[in-house]
Amino acid sequence: MVATDGFLGEPSRPQLVRIDVPLVRLPAALDGFTIAQLSDFHYDEEFTIVPIRKAIEMVNGLRPDLIALTGDFVTIPAFADYIDTAKWGAHAAEPCAEILSQLRSRLGSFAILGNHDTDSDAPRVIHALQSRGMTILENRAVPIEQAGKRLWLAGIADALVGKPDLEGTLRQVPVGEPVVLLAHEPDFADEASKHAVDLQLSGHSHGGQVRFPIVGAPFLPELARKYPWGLYHVKAMTLYTNAGLGTIRLPIRFNAPPEVTLFTLKATG
Repeated sequence: MVATDGFLGEPSRPQLVRIDVPLVRLPAALDGFTIAQLSDFHYDEEFTIVPIRKAIEMVNGLRPDLIALTGDFVTIPAFADYIDTAKWGAHAAEPCAEILSQLRSRLGSFAILGNHDTDSDAPRVIHALQSRGMTILENRAVPIEQAGKRLWLAGIADALVGKPDLEGTLRQVPVGEPVVLLAHEPDFADEASKHAVDLQLSGHSHGGQVRFPIVGAPFLPELARKYPWGLYHVKAMTLYTNAGLGTIRLPIRFNAPPEVTLFTLKATG
């Protein structure tokens, strides 16, 4: 029964996690601002499409101010050993982007690429998302304005296989203004926390995908071993690692359900 639920049940039932995040530099005008985060879709027509559809319905019911998509829309095939094999993984970019275009929020959806997106066919993934109305943050920051005050949403290229430029990205942000950073790999927080970043949102780990009591996850990917799942404080920065929606290699989750996270930002000044 446990094995059956891990194969058929848990992977298809996203949970909603609500988190209040106090930010010292957040202007009072942005108190209560909401961000819905979805991550690690690994789109396929048989398995991951089910939790993705349920997550979209869940997010649209929440009516967030903004949606953050933190990478891995596609999957590199197992044992990909040459460029054409890796690029084949990007065939899922268009159907994934199409279904994600159904997401609704006040300010739209903002996305970064993950390691699978970058290592497959990054231009194709970017085009698929942009052509369906999503904004790509590739070493880029954009202002979110409300009542004359600003919050900056920044995103970096994938830290494992891309060319992240956090310093260049943050040069776009005026001194003293708050920053929410989208970074696919959570362990990048050790670098981000050295800079003026208030909140980092990440994915990549799938929460381990399979977690055992006491032992935890027997496998975690590189750059997701220090901060694999949940809320952390890294120096003065807050980090959240989302467990993702999809699965990789095997459509199994155990004690690591797919996740939609809703953040409500709180001004503390």
